[in-house]
Amino acid sequence: MRRTLWAFAIALCCLGSSARAAGIQLLDSDPALSGAIWYPCAAEPTHVVLGSLSVGADFELKGVKDCPVTGAKLPLVIFSHGRGGWFGANHDTEEALADAGFVVAAINHPGDTTNDSSRRDTLSVWKSRPADIVRLLDFVLNEWKDRAVIDPAKVGFFGFSLGGATGFVLMGTRPDFARVAGFCKETTGACAELHNGETPPEPIQDARIRTAVIVDPAPGTLTRENLAVVKVPFQFWRSQFGGPGVGDGSGTERVAEGLPGKPEIHVVPAGHFAFLAPCSAELAAAVPRICTDTPAGFDRVGFHRAFNAAVVKYFREQLGEQ
Repeated sequence: MRRTLWAFAIALCCLGSSARAAGIQLLDSDPALSGAIWYPCAAEPTHVVLGSLSVGADFELKGVKDCPVTGAKLPLVIFSHGRGGWFGANHDTEEALADAGFVVAAINHPGDTTNDSSRRDTLSVWKSRPADIVRLLDFVLNEWKDRAVIDPAKVGFFGFSLGGATGFVLMGTRPDFARVAGFCKETTGACAELHNGETPPEPIQDARIRTAVIVDPAPGTLTRENLAVVKVPFQFWRSQFGGPGVGDGSGTERVAEGLPGKPEIHVVPAGHFAFLAPCSAELAAAVPRICTDTPAGFDRVGFHRAFNAAVVKYFREQLGEQ
């Protein structure tokens, strides 16, 4: 198992082709497919107005709305956001991949997103979240108006926090709910459902996913035993200090130590939210919880230059040079 620190990735910033612009198409006609698709295009990116897809604060998404797609036989990367997040939470990484020649698709997970918490604390999200990704893949590969530019044999996955755990499910892991029930103290939500003997949902898998980047996954249901079935290659990132949804960092450290094979592992000397897109001063004032880093003074902007470069490099190696 190879362990690296994100600082060693800084040299990657200079690799790759010259930047192109990220085109973007918003998906807002179906609540089950509410999000965006990014892709390479040949125009200058500007601030993207989200309209009905707004989450109440300006995350400064950049792109060229409805720009014609540039390229052919492009690889596809599907994103899954964290608990209570939204499709643009990792928008700078999504934009970086599109600039590098990938098609990138992300949707809100209905019931577990910034504007809809109806399923957030229930066992049902362990079925609905993977099903959301399958539905998104079906749409992009079979119904999206520009689907002809995609190489369907080159599909990657990026998941952050609960999105990372979602990715492991899609790659074959059966969540260990008995382990969760053993330390669950809450008397409501999923804990109550487990203690009441409710049957957890059967996991949904998707063999179209050829590779993945798993970022600080929710560790509770993950064990050395259920991760052993994962045969898909993946890159793994974890925060040293953790945060909401992942504890103090010891859980993801435990997961990292039990990963099958020899995945590329990066340990970042920061907290969980460091993986979210860097915040403007205005966003930090509006949503300080996700914009405040541990330790204070951590350079999220500098880290994301290295992080995005490493993610692009990994997907290029796995899905083909663009």
